[in-house]
Amino acid sequence: MANPSTLYRFRIDLVDVDHGVYLKVDLRIPKHPSESDSFLITRVLAYALNYSDSLQFSKEGLGAPDDPCISIFDPSGGYTLWVEIGNPSPKKLHKATKSSKKVNVYTYKNPELLIQELIGSPIYQPERVELFSFSHNFLESLEELLTRDNDWNFIHQDGSIMIQIGDKSVQGEWISES
Repeated sequence: MANPSTLYRFRIDLVDVDHGVYLKVDLRIPKHPSESDSFLITRVLAYALNYSDSLQFSKEGLGAPDDPCISIFDPSGGYTLWVEIGNPSPKKLHKATKSSKKVNVYTYKNPELLIQELIGSPIYQPERVELFSFSHNFLESLEELLTRDNDWNFIHQDGSIMIQIGDKSVQGEWISES
């Protein structure tokens, strides 16, 4: 029998000055047994950085590899936003750009490896893809503070992120690689 997912909770006081978002978000996110802490944290960061009332996680998580990790569905049948985490394949990005007006990729891995893989790959309208990365040190600091029940004060301004967790403060940046 396969190991079940582990449920993580994130209560986030979200202040995104750049996008004019100021609210509280309460997320319950299943972490698949094959998923790393870096992947989970990157999913949460991507959700916070793209927050919208209509933003949603994939219904089946890693169990639906053809679906976006996070998305905004367009009632006309496509997506207005498709978000991928990690290093998605060129084939998946090709599908994403054909299905969505905008595609954001947030990687917790070396972005150069993904860029090299994508160069010369057949991707429909590659200008729709924006690639962002987080520093290893930033993610590692957040991993050290990760529990199954998390309270984050999340502040995003001018490309800089500050997350207050209890009496600890972690700062980092999300870097556009596009």
